[in-house]
Amino acid sequence: MNLNRSKAKATTNVARTINVTSSTFDACCSANRRGQPVPLRRWSVVAVLLVTSCCLQPVRLPAEDKASKPNILIVLADDLGYGDLGCYGAADVKTPRIDQFAASGLRLTDCYSSHPNCSPSRAGLMTGRTPFRVGIYNWIPMFSPMHVRRSEITIATLLRNSGYDTCHVGKWHLNGDFNLPSQPQPWDHGFNHWFSTQNNALPNHRNPENFVRNGRPVGELQGYSAQLVAAEAERWLTSERDFTKPFFLFACFHEPHEPIASAEEFTDLYPSDDPSYSAHHGNISQLDAGFGSLLDCLDQLKLRDNTLIFLTSDNGPAITAMHPHGSAGPLRDKKGAIYDGGIRVPGILQWPGHISPGTVSDVPVCGVDLLPTLCDVVGTSAPQDRALDGTSLLPLFHGRPLERRKPLYWQFNRAKSEAKVAIRDGDWKLVAGLNPASPTAGGEIAADEMRLIKAAELVDFQLFNVRNDIAESKDVSGQHPKVLMSMKQKMTDMYAEVREESPHWPAWEWPRYEAGRIVWPEYWTNRRQKKP
Repeated sequence: MNLNRSKAKATTNVARTINVTSSTFDACCSANRRGQPVPLRRWSVVAVLLVTSCCLQPVRLPAEDKASKPNILIVLADDLGYGDLGCYGAADVKTPRIDQFAASGLRLTDCYSSHPNCSPSRAGLMTGRTPFRVGIYNWIPMFSPMHVRRSEITIATLLRNSGYDTCHVGKWHLNGDFNLPSQPQPWDHGFNHWFSTQNNALPNHRNPENFVRNGRPVGELQGYSAQLVAAEAERWLTSERDFTKPFFLFACFHEPHEPIASAEEFTDLYPSDDPSYSAHHGNISQLDAGFGSLLDCLDQLKLRDNTLIFLTSDNGPAITAMHPHGSAGPLRDKKGAIYDGGIRVPGILQWPGHISPGTVSDVPVCGVDLLPTLCDVVGTSAPQDRALDGTSLLPLFHGRPLERRKPLYWQFNRAKSEAKVAIRDGDWKLVAGLNPASPTAGGEIAADEMRLIKAAELVDFQLFNVRNDIAESKDVSGQHPKVLMSMKQKMTDMYAEVREESPHWPAWEWPRYEAGRIVWPEYWTNRRQKKP
């Protein structure tokens, strides 16, 4: 079907199980903090015991709350391309759990991220606002002044205020001063529990050392990032959340972003003379297994039937010399570009009783649509004191037409493509360059970066009918002058509005090493103890 652009007994056993689980988990965590290796089988025991203990515990959510406010699980992959999943046409990548999920849910063929790069995309998804309004202009390096300010209202804040318990696991990437008092942290943006990294899992996906749990660094962990992120989410679901409330879980996997490390059980699925091929495809299968583990946990807890789940990616694939195997499928370009290869991503929804299983929609949707959608789902008002760029997808769930007040909008002054700004309205997509263009390298804000963001003008327009030309290969401006004129006006108006709101950040530079010590930039020295 095409929608056409349309979850008391055996108390003694429960107590024993919880006690064993707690002691086993504590022993594993203690060993991790001491830097001692913990066999993966012990983590498996923890996961089994946690699930078992929860299955023996009565569910305490009031029936009326369950009926009116569903649980919400948002799963965000990192650099997962449009052509990287079997359900989106990948012939050589094994993603059985995601493919099965798509077959039982709603698969979006025209799903877009909020931006072609990681931090801005996450900012747009969390706030319902195009990232340049929020002031996230590029990916955020450690110690950058760029961050999602306290004044922004996020999905997590809205849901917490609506009676939800909230949790973030995985990649955060919405501030530079991570786990420091100078910038907001996940709990400042609505998350009661968080187990997060500033950016990537480091030194790579295997035995990462940079996770922070609720403000406390946990040290080196044993295992692979996808499984560690899933295990933390499952631990929270089974034993740490408030069972009297519905939950919002935001699971941000690091896979398949560089630096990649994949477990042998997954690389063995892809025998090749090219180790980067086995590592990349194995990394996606590793992500698939982590996602499947989350679904299994929901099933064990009998929560699946009352959980709205959305799986998507932050941007298109990063195809580099060291990382050449990501795929945008039939789309033009890749991560960092404003063409569809950089911003059109997998998107799959499931909500039993509300979304028909096995359906497909070609209606254009975007990450900025998530906030207004969830506001409608839980019956709370979206913020009225600021511009929102998304629209509720609730009509789409029920096969009704989707009406937008404004076109979908993207801007990336440092885009790797010549095109830096784009809008999509129906079947039409307009792209434009900027003059003067910003430098394209690095995440730091150069001395003239803010001037260029405020001063650049739109140039070199190209018009594509992306319904007929998915590869954006033919500029049809000449054949459709009226469409071009209308789209140019919409882009010009949106560009001026967003530019006016874009906040100013101080110029900054990377910390540097001199005589064996770190020399911090002046802005950091002046403000590291201050709250913004």
